[in-house]
Formats: sequence, structure tokens, C-alpha cells
Amino acid sequence: MAFEIVATGRAVPPHRITNDELAKTLDTSDEWIRSHTGIGNRHIADELTATSDLAVAAAREALQMLVDQDKSLGGSVEAAVESLDAIIVATASPDFFGFPSTACLVQDRLGAKKAAAMDVVAGCTGFIYGVETAAGMLSIRQDRKRALVIGAEILSKITDWKDRSTCVLFGDGAGAVIIDKTDAPSSGPGKRGLLRSILGADGSGGDYLIMRRGGTRNPYKQGETLDQPPHIEMNGRAVYNFAVKAVTDTMEQLLKEEGLSVEDLTRIVPHQANARIVQAAAKRLGIPEEKFFLNIEEYANTSAASVPIALDELNRAGGLKKGDLIMTLGFGAGLTYGGNLIVW
Repeated sequence: MAFEIVATGRAVPPHRITNDELAKTLDTSDEWIRSHTGIGNRHIADELTATSDLAVAAAREALQMLVDQDKSLGGSVEAAVESLDAIIVATASPDFFGFPSTACLVQDRLGAKKAAAMDVVAGCTGFIYGVETAAGMLSIRQDRKRALVIGAEILSKITDWKDRSTCVLFGDGAGAVIIDKTDAPSSGPGKRGLLRSILGADGSGGDYLIMRRGGTRNPYKQGETLDQPPHIEMNGRAVYNFAVKAVTDTMEQLLKEEGLSVEDLTRIVPHQANARIVQAAAKRLGIPEEKFFLNIEEYANTSAASVPIALDELNRAGGLKKGDLIMTLGFGAGLTYGGNLIVW
């Protein structure tokens, strides 16, 4: 039994903001942002667009790819939707506080009436957690065959656009994958799909990347006047140090546990937070930077959406072929970290 990614999709808002445009209202420059982060642009949602809107758009792209490949669906997207047994949405910027989950909103919009639906809240590692969660949900019952896993964020609506240390980093978008439970082996010769995952957390660093207001720890009070809306606060240096160690440790552990070397990997697809994090991890492990796929220059940090957006971009460009061994890596708020080792 294997859990294989059989289709991908992505959606980003059409409005694109360059570093030079940001520099018109902030004390920064294109050169500074690029040299410190690798970011050149970001896509920003309009006032009427919510996270579930991008999630649904990415899901539909993945469903159409599935239909184009799976002749048993008879060319019907509706049949593809009806075949979904689970929908998992990884997000740190849901449509609503607490409930309903964004996944339930996606389920309703798609019309996937038999699918279980839930959100995963693991910051920028959310998609990594979501893939492992989907495999667990499919494995526990024989009649579950197919899951839709989405990473979706509209971080622009929880960003302080006057804080140049954070607002230059983030963008909006969604990525989706469809995972099928198949009869292929997950180990030994001809192994396929998800081989192994590492999921971890260090809650002692929760204060390093945080939304302080609005929860039960620090709720709004009746009659209170807010100086500014809830927004991301980040200790950039602490997160950077955590991320470099998380990436290197996760890579080494995944390869060791599976008995593989870096040379066995076709591609490494990390969370697109900061190009310097990837460069530092690559240098520490002696890995050529070309082994890592980075698209942060175009999309900036889209949190839980960054890995699935990258996977779809690679997949549609022909950068992933059946049998390729890839590693996905995540790290972020919580603090959380993790990785998936996957045969495409």
C-alpha cells in the first residue's frame, strides 16, 4: 500500500507587488530585500478574497489535472470531487477565528459531500503535517482511497504593513495535491509514494512568531479601541537560527532513517521563507544549492502554501518525473518543523 501524489494545483492573486513598489512607502529597497531574503515580488489578495477562495481555486486546478490523467473519471470534475474521502487545509490565516474550519468551507464549495474535512494549524510546516495526516486517514480505513491536501494563506490581511522587518516577507497563495492510496509498495524495490515523514515541534519558541491578540489568552474586550488589527510579530534572528538547524537536522534524519544519501534525491523542496536559510543549510551539509527548488523570488513567504505551490510549479514545468525521489521541508510558527520523503 502506497500514498501517491497524483495531481497538483495552485492559485495566486493576480495583483503583484514588486520590491520597488514597497520601497515607495517603506524605508527599504529592492537591493536590501533581495540580498537579505531572495524575495523580489509577492502576490496580494484583494479585500473581497478570503483564504478559502484561493484554496478552492487551487483544488480545482488539481482536480482538473486528476481528471485529465484518470480515464475512469470520464472527464468529469464532479466525479473527481465525489471521489474525495478527506479534505485537509493547512492554514495560519483561516476565513474565520476557530470555526467553521476553512476545510469545511472548501468541502461545501467543491460539493465533496462524503469527504471528511479539517484544518491543520502548524504554521509554515502545515502542509508537511497535512500530507502525513492524510496518509494516516487513508490508511486506517479500507474504504478511504483519496485525499485532497491544501496549503492556503492570505497573510497580507494579518501583516503590519508599517513594520518593514516583516511586511516585505509575506505573500498570498494556495497550493493543492491529491493523494491516492494505491496497491504499489511503499518499501523495497519499486517503492512509491510517501516513504517517511518527520514531524516535530519546539513550543518553547512559540513567542518568536506569534499573533498575540484575539485568542483566549489575550481576548478583545468590550468597548476596547484597537491601535491596529491583529498582526504577525516575529523575532527574525531567533526564527532564522531555529530554521537552519531544523532544516539540516530533518534532512539528515530522514536520509539516515531511510538509508539514503543526498545523491539519491532528485529535488529538495523547502518552505520558501528566506533564501538565506536554504543557502546556510546547504553550506552546512555540503549540498549544491541547485538541488533545492526555490521560487521565493516570485511569491515571497506564503507559509503553508509555499511547498505545494512549488510542487505544482515544478510538476507543470516537467521538473518532476515518475520515480523521482523528492524531499519536502517545513519550519515555522509554533515553532514547528518537519519533512516528507516522497517518490513521485
